[in-house]
Amino acid sequence: MNMTTDSSISREAALSTVKNELVLNAAYIDGEWVTIAPLADDSNTNSNSNNDNDSNSDNGHCLYDPSVGQVIAKTRLSTKDHVEAAVTAATAALASWSKTTVSERARYLHAIADALEQRFDKVVALSVLNNGKPVEEAKIDASDAIASYRYYANLIAKQETWTEVSTTESSVRLLKTYAPIGICALIVPWNFPMVTSAWKLAPALAAGCTVLLKPSEVTLLPELMLGNILSSIGLPKGVVNILPGAAEVGAAMTSHALIDKISFTGSNAIGEKVMTQAAKGIKDISLELGGKSAIVVRADADLDLACELIVGGIFTNAGQICSATSRLLVHCDIAESLYQKLKTHTQTINIGDGFAATTQMGPLVSQQHLKQVHNYLQIATEENLACLTGGQVLDRAGYFVSPTIYTKVPTTSRLWTEEIFGPVLVSTTFTNDAEALRLANDSKFALAATIVSADQSSALEMALQINAGHFWINEQQIVLPEAGWGGFKQSGIGRELGEDGLAAYQKSKHVLFAK
Repeated sequence: MNMTTDSSISREAALSTVKNELVLNAAYIDGEWVTIAPLADDSNTNSNSNNDNDSNSDNGHCLYDPSVGQVIAKTRLSTKDHVEAAVTAATAALASWSKTTVSERARYLHAIADALEQRFDKVVALSVLNNGKPVEEAKIDASDAIASYRYYANLIAKQETWTEVSTTESSVRLLKTYAPIGICALIVPWNFPMVTSAWKLAPALAAGCTVLLKPSEVTLLPELMLGNILSSIGLPKGVVNILPGAAEVGAAMTSHALIDKISFTGSNAIGEKVMTQAAKGIKDISLELGGKSAIVVRADADLDLACELIVGGIFTNAGQICSATSRLLVHCDIAESLYQKLKTHTQTINIGDGFAATTQMGPLVSQQHLKQVHNYLQIATEENLACLTGGQVLDRAGYFVSPTIYTKVPTTSRLWTEEIFGPVLVSTTFTNDAEALRLANDSKFALAATIVSADQSSALEMALQINAGHFWINEQQIVLPEAGWGGFKQSGIGRELGEDGLAAYQKSKHVLFAK
């Protein structure tokens, strides 16, 4: 976990950006910021109740700084009426946008990346302010978003209008082309502002789709910068519409008759609702949902490397990662030695304000989420789990919990089977590879996995047999735009990133004719 000494990325700079550059109380529809009028009685409309003491009586939805537990700003959220206006705008724009050349779409995607680079420090600071993650992690997020726009710009620029398909019939020719899927509803979570938006928006635009984008109402600030960027590059009106809203807006998007595709990242409970809403009208759907990923440490593993990968896999972003390797499977011969290294390493993690140069792990995103993670710590106590280190909510301002490790955890424990989405690691041991594989696959989730071993061939063989969509062998959780992202089982449907990510927003068309 790296540290930063950047003086240009600060809370003061971020607050200045909020005050002077971001447009609050508005939705970005048809290329313009449309003011959201206050409701007749707005006293109880804050769907993000991060602070039980905040009455929200002065007409607004609170956005919080999770490092200090204080309100940054208040804004109003979109309604169903804004969804209707956005669908109308996206429908009008689709006819022309879908017919733009691949080079023109690539140019706009590069322009978005250029604009993000120019505002790099500002979007990083906004992410730290509103999400709480350490600066170095926010820098990685901003860089990943930029890389996604660049990747899809380059990928679509190379896509030919027609490609020849080989057949066994000598008397005919078969050609293949692609068409955009249509109007897309993109719903993104709070744990990676800008990143998951880019993963969805970049391929959708590359394919020629028009978009309704709903950022999480918890972390709106870094996402709102995108509206300014789209206006500054002259993206045609209606191609992208940004609706800051809560569940009501998401439901209006996913159930709308004119929406052709839904791409949702979030919890399984909401994913099931989205899937039900998509069924009416037979909408295309992509779901990136929960995870309970395993990290398997074989007996031949380098213990220092294993310790580094375990800590990075569960404590980065305070464990608020769908692919977090939150189940540790360690060979019994090295378990005690590894646990001692882990305990020592974990207890030295500097927990604090995301803007502080020494911070290695920041807060959870909200008071509500802190309560959810705390509930699991109480369950661990009730289940009498062996706590190696941590297990506490920290008595300080902000939404902090200690990095926590439990050992000898039975596979029947709720902490073993359920996604906690926090800095909580559960562990057990195995005696051979067959047992490790059984334990790794004994989950309703199957998103990702890490394998630590000196024997690459054995690790690759394990990867073939573990149910997961993405693997790391002796490496941190690096996610490249070229690599498809998604899982099996209840971890979701479809893939993002890579060529699969572009295909998710296109429909293939085939033309057969006589030679």
